[in-house]
Amino acid sequence: MRVSTMTVYRLIKAGDMAAVRVGKSYRIKEDDVDKYLHARYTEAG
Repeated sequence: MRVSTMTVYRLIKAGDMAAVRVGKSYRIKEDDVDKYLHARYTEAG
Protein backbone atom coordinates (compact mmCIF):
# COMPACT_ATOMS: atom_id res chain seq x y z
CA MET A 1 0.00 0.00 0.00
CA ARG A 2 3.03 2.27 0.37
CA VAL A 3 1.85 3.91 3.59
CA SER A 4 3.57 4.22 6.94
CA THR A 5 3.12 1.71 9.73
CA MET A 6 1.35 4.33 11.83
CA THR A 7 -1.19 4.88 9.06
CA VAL A 8 -2.06 1.18 9.09
CA TYR A 9 -2.37 1.24 12.89
CA ARG A 10 -4.74 4.21 12.61
CA LEU A 11 -6.87 2.41 10.02
CA ILE A 12 -7.10 -0.64 12.27
CA LYS A 13 -7.95 1.41 15.36
CA ALA A 14 -10.61 3.37 13.47
CA GLY A 15 -12.17 0.12 12.28
CA ASP A 16 -11.56 0.91 8.63
CA MET A 17 -9.40 -2.18 8.13
CA ALA A 18 -9.99 -5.60 9.66
CA ALA A 19 -7.09 -7.14 11.59
CA VAL A 20 -6.40 -9.74 14.25
CA ARG A 21 -4.05 -9.03 17.13
CA VAL A 22 -1.46 -11.75 17.72
CA GLY A 23 0.71 -10.92 20.70
CA LYS A 24 2.01 -7.40 20.16
CA SER A 25 1.52 -7.38 16.38
CA TYR A 26 -1.41 -7.40 13.98
CA ARG A 27 -2.25 -9.80 11.18
CA ILE A 28 -4.22 -8.61 8.17
CA LYS A 29 -5.63 -10.96 5.55
CA GLU A 30 -4.74 -10.17 1.96
CA ASP A 31 -8.45 -10.28 1.10
CA ASP A 32 -9.16 -7.61 3.73
CA VAL A 33 -6.50 -5.34 2.21
CA ASP A 34 -8.03 -5.88 -1.24
CA LYS A 35 -11.52 -5.06 0.10
CA TYR A 36 -10.23 -1.88 1.76
CA LEU A 37 -8.47 -0.70 -1.40
CA HIS A 38 -11.43 -1.57 -3.62
CA ALA A 39 -13.83 0.35 -1.38
CA ARG A 40 -11.69 3.48 -1.56
CA TYR A 41 -10.66 3.29 -5.21
CA THR A 42 -11.70 6.19 -7.39
CA GLU A 43 -11.01 6.25 -11.08
CA ALA A 44 -9.14 9.37 -12.16
CA GLY A 45 -9.97 11.19 -15.31
